[in-house]
Amino acid sequence: MSLGTVTPAQASSRTRTGIVLAGLLIALAVAAVFSACIGQVPTGPGEVLGSIAHRVGLDLGPLPAHPSGEVTLWEVRFPRVVLAILVGAALGCAGALLQGVFANPLAEPGVIGVSAGAAVGASAAIVVGGAFAAGWTVAASAFIAGLITTVAVYVLARHDGRTEVVTLVLTGVAVNAFAGGLIAFFTFIASPAARDQIVFWQLGSLNGATWSAVAVVAPMTVAGIAATMVIAAKLDLLSLGESAARHLGLDVERLRLIAVLIVALLVSSSVAFTGIILFVGLVVPHLMRIAVGPGHRVLIPASALCGSLVLLLADLGARSLVANADLPLGMLTALVGGPFFFWLLRRTRARQGGWA
Repeated sequence: MSLGTVTPAQASSRTRTGIVLAGLLIALAVAAVFSACIGQVPTGPGEVLGSIAHRVGLDLGPLPAHPSGEVTLWEVRFPRVVLAILVGAALGCAGALLQGVFANPLAEPGVIGVSAGAAVGASAAIVVGGAFAAGWTVAASAFIAGLITTVAVYVLARHDGRTEVVTLVLTGVAVNAFAGGLIAFFTFIASPAARDQIVFWQLGSLNGATWSAVAVVAPMTVAGIAATMVIAAKLDLLSLGESAARHLGLDVERLRLIAVLIVALLVSSSVAFTGIILFVGLVVPHLMRIAVGPGHRVLIPASALCGSLVLLLADLGARSLVANADLPLGMLTALVGGPFFFWLLRRTRARQGGWA
């Protein structure tokens, strides 16, 4: 068999991967249109597509019949849909990257303290600025605090030029606990109105989505996913084992530092505008690993697409499950993600004897 020959098993795997990626893209497009239709101003799928077509110069489809339909779509619903897609992609990609570089199935962005650090920054900004602290001040504080916390976890875990995975995870646990104490302190000293704002920020929501927020998150998400794709082949090498990867010439420490910085960029920019959103970064990569296999050149884009779809559907549920109410997004992802992860755990134990 020549080197260029594709075996039936490889052809089947590629076909399956293509079907999964195409299915995710179609499901994401359908969910995005349907999500843009939901709200107090009645809008149909044809009007949503027609509005987009007219905006790009194509005289196709009807415009929204409601007098406020066009404004509602472009100022309220489309920014929310786009931000959900971006944040979901960032969390899915970050989870797949961390699980790959740590070789740990429990790794997720919260492990390295980025979410807890962002919450500390947001809480501090709300307490200092009061209940009327500007949204951009809170977002900027959350972003900076998330980055600082991530770098602190990495520096504290590093010893003699090396960073052991177990030490890094345990350092993240300690820093998360310390951050939890700071959040509790800020909540305790805050005024009642500011206290409510801190609590609701931590529950997660896309309620404040704007095009300005999209303009900040979009380049960071695209850059983070692109950087992850660049190191995807090295993540595959690392999956052979740390010693084997070193023998093959891989600079493991440098790869881990790059991975941590990418995750900090992806997650800090996302949670700064949405608050803490749990389980997307943990569950989605496991689900996609089942569907497309462990190769990171496929797993990374699949996790990004699936993360977008999951967060878009979660936001749709948050807006529509209770009439005239916007449920906390982090609450929904935790309520659905927790039992689903438990199902994955049971499935893996039954088929492979567990992850350990």
